[in-house]
Amino acid sequence: MTDNQTLITQMRKGAVEYCVLALLAGGERYGYELVQKLSSVPGMLVSEGTVYPILSRLKRDELVATVWRESSAGPPRKYYRLTPAGEVALEDFRSQWAVFTRAVNTFLTSGGEL
Repeated sequence: MTDNQTLITQMRKGAVEYCVLALLAGGERYGYELVQKLSSVPGMLVSEGTVYPILSRLKRDELVATVWRESSAGPPRKYYRLTPAGEVALEDFRSQWAVFTRAVNTFLTSGGEL
């Protein structure tokens, strides 16, 4: 049997990068800000060690772009923003997520019977 922590980790694994893209759909943000926003939602439990590799992969895949900006509160910060390809990827995920969650809910709410 799977413990709750393992279960939530597995469910979170594939979705966190799209949560990052969704946050960036609202405008550019710097990395630590993304960590804070994600961590503020119960069940997400993400760390810098999770988010920064995702941001690197998203940049490599050209789904996000970066720019350095001066900060009034310390050193310059790297800000991330969605690229047009990132917007398409997010929209594709949104539509597929809706189909997937409906499918899973079909089984969860029917007691396994269709």
